[in-house]
Amino acid sequence: MLTNTARMPPTQAESVIKNIIREIGQECASHGEVPSETLVAFMVKAVVLDPSNGFNMDRILIKSDVQKLIKLCVSRLLDSKNPSLDTIKMQVYFDMNYTNREEFLEEHHRIVESKLGLVTREITDNRACARDELESLYRKIVSYVLLRSGVGSPTDIKIVREATAALQSVFPQAELGTFLTLSKKEKDCQLKELSMIVTGIRLFNRDTGKGGEGIEYLPAVLHEAIPATTQHIDSQLQTAQEQAYRYTAILEKVTQNPLMSTELQPYMLKEALYNVRQYEIFLQIILSEIITSAQEVEMVTKQLGAQLEQLKMIVNTKTAVPTSQVFPIFIALSNLWTSLQDETVLIGILTNLTTNLERFLGTHEVLFPEKVIQDLLGEVTVKTDMSRLKEHMEERVHPVDYRNQEWLFPETTANFDKLLIQYRGFCAYTFATADGLLLPGNPAIGILKHKEKYYTFNTRDAAYSFAENPENYIDLITEKAKKHAELIQLLELHQQFETLIPCSEMKGVKKHIKPITKSETSTQTDTHILPPTIVRSYEWNEWELRRKAIKLANLRHKVTHSVQTNLSHMRRENFSQMYSSKDVSTQSKREGSTGVPRPQVYIAGLRGGQTKTTYGVKVNLTRAVDET
Repeated sequence: MLTNTARMPPTQAESVIKNIIREIGQECASHGEVPSETLVAFMVKAVVLDPSNGFNMDRILIKSDVQKLIKLCVSRLLDSKNPSLDTIKMQVYFDMNYTNREEFLEEHHRIVESKLGLVTREITDNRACARDELESLYRKIVSYVLLRSGVGSPTDIKIVREATAALQSVFPQAELGTFLTLSKKEKDCQLKELSMIVTGIRLFNRDTGKGGEGIEYLPAVLHEAIPATTQHIDSQLQTAQEQAYRYTAILEKVTQNPLMSTELQPYMLKEALYNVRQYEIFLQIILSEIITSAQEVEMVTKQLGAQLEQLKMIVNTKTAVPTSQVFPIFIALSNLWTSLQDETVLIGILTNLTTNLERFLGTHEVLFPEKVIQDLLGEVTVKTDMSRLKEHMEERVHPVDYRNQEWLFPETTANFDKLLIQYRGFCAYTFATADGLLLPGNPAIGILKHKEKYYTFNTRDAAYSFAENPENYIDLITEKAKKHAELIQLLELHQQFETLIPCSEMKGVKKHIKPITKSETSTQTDTHILPPTIVRSYEWNEWELRRKAIKLANLRHKVTHSVQTNLSHMRRENFSQMYSSKDVSTQSKREGSTGVPRPQVYIAGLRGGQTKTTYGVKVNLTRAVDET
């Protein structure tokens, strides 16, 4: 950052930067101010970025440059009445102390495990043999169960007796011998399981009124703490927004009357606006986390009640309950209670974070007493962000006016509300042209998409002006951010200044949500343009082909037999169908007939005669064919 890496090795450059940071810290400490190394490092980079300080990024800093840098940084760090410094301190503090809920809880669990490490090792590494040693080991297991569960103090004798009774019901002291034969990993797993079961038993006893000594009912505590925290943050948020509205009204008045700018310069009103806007953004982030936590508490509380009711039904209906039925419910109760404990810790951290952010607002009361603000406002009407949005709601961009730019609207973009708007949704044109004035952009007017980034504007005229030359206004905003380093995080200008990306936002820099545009379209395709070429008999598996071949080979030697018995021949009804006969006739082309002579054959002498022997005479009187 401070040296040309092509000329100086990285290790030497880091050493130079560390020396500069150390000297700045020592100089500030001599004046009674002890800034953190992170704050000093941020200030060093901010001073180097500011072009008015005259540092050249392309050459190695000489000794005089280093001394000048140290002097400028110390001067800015000791300026206790500068809202810009308060904003940078606020950003550094928030960056160092805030992360998402998953990382919060993960860090909390890691701390709990580290605290239990010594007790766990004393149990898992124990080689007790004598009776006194076994009793001491059992007491250590009871202490471990109470420490891990977090429901009761291991120094309270009543709580220890109740936990010991619950542990003996599932893990008698006689089983210590078996426990000692386990491996270290198996011992650790069994200890965790015993802790959850004992915690579940104690929670059930508390619900039935038979125990639960020292257990504070977390759902009731959270149902009181969350609304109180939310109400406090809402109050602080409302106060911050009212301040921001008044500062914005005054600065807007200054843009219309340039003569007032010299009068307001000593007040650092613009820096104060950045400070209160940053505070507002941080409060909204914390409030969002608390709302998520409230939803989680409500869900876990319902699940806890359902598990307790199920356990009551099982226990009340049976005299002897199998462990396979109740142990899983005890473990579930313990896990749900742990979730409530996590939410309690998270609410406490967020509450402390909110309280500590308030100390970075001290300059407002010093620089801007109520009388000064009222004098500056005069007859100016203070507008809220919502009123500004409604004022220009009907003014919408006409895409036909700028066909070379892409505009997005709510009715044509499915994920319109999820788009990552540049500059945290503030109007880019107003900020670039009105000397850094922050006015909320109105997405309903139309969102401009330029180089995969999205910009909103407070008026249609501002949108048209920005669309004519976006790169010019983007460069102006970058130059203003160099002069006011707090704007880099306030407006999320991390890509332009990658060396100043806060750790809390490092993971989200590369995230980019693309718009899902909606439009009416229709297509028509031919069905089965090409004939199907699927070979149903194809098999890619060689073993499947072998199986089929063996099956066919076996079928060659098989014979199908059928048998009908007296009991089976009436099992089903058979039907057959026949076609009835029909008369068929044909007709020849012509009729013809022929005649033949009738045969006339006579035999004479059959009656006999005078002689004994009869002689017959055959006489053929048939006429010839040609005579007929």
